[in-house]
Amino acid sequence: MSSLKDSIALLESDLKALPPRISVYHDLPFAILRYDPTAEWDLRREIRLLETRLLGVGKEVHIIPMSDLLWSALERVHEKDDDEGLEAVIELEKQRGFVEAQQQLTTYLSSKVWVPLWDLLAERLALLDPRNSVVFLTRVAAMSPGIFHMSMLLDKMHGKTKVTTILFYPGSIEGTTGLRFMDLKDRDALGNYRVKIYG
Repeated sequence: MSSLKDSIALLESDLKALPPRISVYHDLPFAILRYDPTAEWDLRREIRLLETRLLGVGKEVHIIPMSDLLWSALERVHEKDDDEGLEAVIELEKQRGFVEAQQQLTTYLSSKVWVPLWDLLAERLALLDPRNSVVFLTRVAAMSPGIFHMSMLLDKMHGKTKVTTILFYPGSIEGTTGLRFMDLKDRDALGNYRVKIYG
């Protein structure tokens, strides 16, 4: 397992290359930087430092917290139906428990009836110039323990953007591609990622 600084250094080198070396798919320009969930504060500092270095070579860095996408989705759900959204989820959790509330959030984020997370992200990325933009998807822990699987997000983003995007993934790795979200021991390590994994 490489250190966070080593992973960031390798990612930085690949982002600065012309063209960037983060992905073999032109229609899925994503990579994952995996880090130990206990290193969240160190990661945030390293992201800011990396952002500064990339700005110095002409890259335009955009940080999109997954927590922001979650809140935006809940607001849009409420706009579609006054009886749905954050307050409805809170009430559902009070009445039926956390698991059902989490399942409702998953439905909001994965159903075309509501606000698919991949469409929300694609909208944000569509505003950016893919020639020099780099997006950092951060605060992914907002989707834990099981609100939304990042493997599904990456699958659904295939063909939806040309903007270089890095998903900062809190978790552990098994083998070369098996990722366990938030290092949750009751969660299987998923290995269907078709993108480069740093860390």
